Amino acid sequence: MASYTKAAQQWATFARAWYLLDAKMQPPGKIAAATVIRLEGRHKPIYHALSDCGDHVVIINTRHIAFSGNKWEQKVYSSHTGYPGGFKQVTATQLHLKDPTAIVKLTVYRMLPKNLQRRTMMQRLHLFPEDVIPEDIQKNLLQEIPQPRAVPKRLDEYTPEEIAAFPKVWTP
Repeated sequence: MASYTKAAQQWATFARAWYLLDAKMQPPGKIAAATVIRLEGRHKPIYHALSDCGDHVVIINTRHIAFSGNKWEQKVYSSHTGYPGGFKQVTATQLHLKDPTAIVKLTVYRMLPKNLQRRTMMQRLHLFPEDVIPEDIQKNLLQEIPQPRAVPKRLDEYTPEEIAAFPKVWTP
């Protein structure tokens, strides 16, 4: 009977949790850094580099990510087909218009450790361009990962009381 208890205890220890992360107005590198920790299982006290104890991560609103500066035009994603003359370069804007989840997916993939577990960890990453999540995934969600950066409020989202209470730097 003791082995049954140990098996149940071990299953509960290695059970995979599902986390939600909202990528709206967040830089892809910050999203990937928070995601990789959960995919590898580094947030668990039982973590070991050779054990596959990572969790599932669901990232929503990948269409609304934010780059700082002029990176939408300057950042270039390169690939090669393997054939002569097969070197392809695409800007971040072109890649984002083609597939809104591609930039976040590439960022997470490149941040994971370069070993045989990388593809297995990527299977536990679920990306959605908007905030619509399928019902079977939504019922599994346990916890929300806090956004790495605070989302600034737009000017039309402030109430008149907040605008009136805002300190004036210069009065005419």
